[in-house]
Order: sequence, then C-alpha cells, then structure tokens
Amino acid sequence: MSNARVTITIGNLSHEAAHALSEQIENDFRLDPLAVTINETDEAKAIWETVAWFESEELAHEARIVLSDSDAIIAAVPDLDWVKRSLEGLAPVVAGRFFLHGSHDRHVRRAGGISLEIDAGTAFGTGHHGTTSGCLEALDDILKRHRPRQILDLGCGTGVLAIAASQALKTKSLATDIDAEAVRVTMNNAALNGVKPLLHGQTAAGLHHSSIRKSAPYDLIFANILARPLATLAPGLCTILAPGGHLILSGLTFDQKRWIVACYQNRGLTIAKTIRKENWLAIVMTKPIKNKRPARIAQSVIS
Repeated sequence: MSNARVTITIGNLSHEAAHALSEQIENDFRLDPLAVTINETDEAKAIWETVAWFESEELAHEARIVLSDSDAIIAAVPDLDWVKRSLEGLAPVVAGRFFLHGSHDRHVRRAGGISLEIDAGTAFGTGHHGTTSGCLEALDDILKRHRPRQILDLGCGTGVLAIAASQALKTKSLATDIDAEAVRVTMNNAALNGVKPLLHGQTAAGLHHSSIRKSAPYDLIFANILARPLATLAPGLCTILAPGGHLILSGLTFDQKRWIVACYQNRGLTIAKTIRKENWLAIVMTKPIKNKRPARIAQSVIS
C-alpha cells in the first residue's frame, strides 16, 4: 500500500454527531490522526461530515475498522506544495516605510521605502498578522525621531522585526526565540534580505541567556509574544530597557491592554503610542531619563 497521506471521511452527520466523532478520533489511543476537522456539506439540511488525516493508508484503514464504519471514505491527499498555495493568497503588506511581500510577489516591490521578503513557513510571523504589522508601524513612527543602536527582538519568529530594524538603521540586532527552528528561519531570512552580518540569532527562553544580558541595555525592544509572558517578563524587560528607550509590546488583544500596561507602568514606563489592528494591539512604551534637567520656560515680558 501507498505511504502517501490520506483522509478518512464520515459523512451524512448532524453537527452534534460530527463534533462527537471528531473528539472520539482525537482521544482514542488506538488512532493516530495528523488532524481532524468537521465540515458542513449541506447548509439547508444541516448535514456535516468529519474528516481525519493520517500519515498512511494503512493507518486510515485501521481507523475505519476501529470506528466500525464500512461506509467511511478513504482518499489520498494530492501531493501539492501547500505552502506555495497558501502564499498565493497573501497580498503584500504596507506598514509605513516597510513593504512586506512573499517570494511570489517579488516582482511588485516598491521603488521607494524598505522592501522585505518573508515567506510563510515553519516559524510564525509574515507581517500579515495585525500584531506584526502593528509593530512595524510603531517602528516606522519611532524612526522618525530616534535612531536606536542596541536592538532586541524577543520571540523573533521569522525575524521580520529585527530584519526591518537592521535594514532601516544599518545596525546590529539580536533576535531570540525559545524555538531553535525560528532562529534558523530568522537567519535564513536575514541572508535573503541582505542583513545577515547585522543579525545575531540566539535560541533562548525568555531573558535567560548571556547574549541578552551582554548586549543590554537596549534602546529598542520588540516583544511580540503573548499577554501572559509579557506580564511575566515585565520586571526583566523594564530592567534591560535603556533610559529613553522604546519597548514595543504586542501579541495582546484590546481587552488585555489595561492589565499589560499596568505591569509596565508600575515599573516606571509610560505609554508613547498605541496602534490597534482590529482586536490586536501594539503598544509603545518608553523609559524616562532620570535626572534630566527640565527645559527652561521662556517668559515673555509685556511692556
């Protein structure tokens, strides 16, 4: 028998039955599906089906026996480049001066601004998600008034944020992620975009790595992760952020804003800007410069 991936489909079900069957397939220790989904096949009649993906035809046949359903349909999955297929639906993203595109849209690069080529793949972050594009807009705004020299991209994913910063500033960036595959993808993307000599990729959990401490303090930190780790990392991020530096927080929803902002305001940071993309936020926070002399107030004399 063939080793190609196959599906097993059980149709003509109610929504409740399809959902129950999907849970049965996922939880039965005798089965080993790659994925399970339910689909509505007739809206008017409310008819659903359950579809499970298996690594081989043998496993699919064994599943049909376990499920005691001789009418279940087994079919081979077409051997297609699914990543390429998914890329065809991703249009370029414009975020301030940054123009992000996949390899399939290389021909539509803009003459001006900064073009970045990032493909979907084995790491998160193509720029199409609201959190990433929001961070890029925040970066564009910061660069209008500041030129950060020490940059950290925490939870780098595909490395798009570190790459964008290094492209714009022609300076070095440190990109870290808990996933070694994400760091590998980041460095490949850095090479593709011509900034590999400027990027240092490091596999690291949170802030616990000597490379992060050695390069601190940072003028610019990207932390596009999730709300809970953003709250947990608040003490450490506030410590390694340089006075006058900017911290871009993202990966959180609008209803999480008050919680996350409080974690950082309680440690002396202030909000500089909030960018909302649908229900996703990118929040720019700054660290005040201590002992800065107040600006003199010019007083006009009325004669």
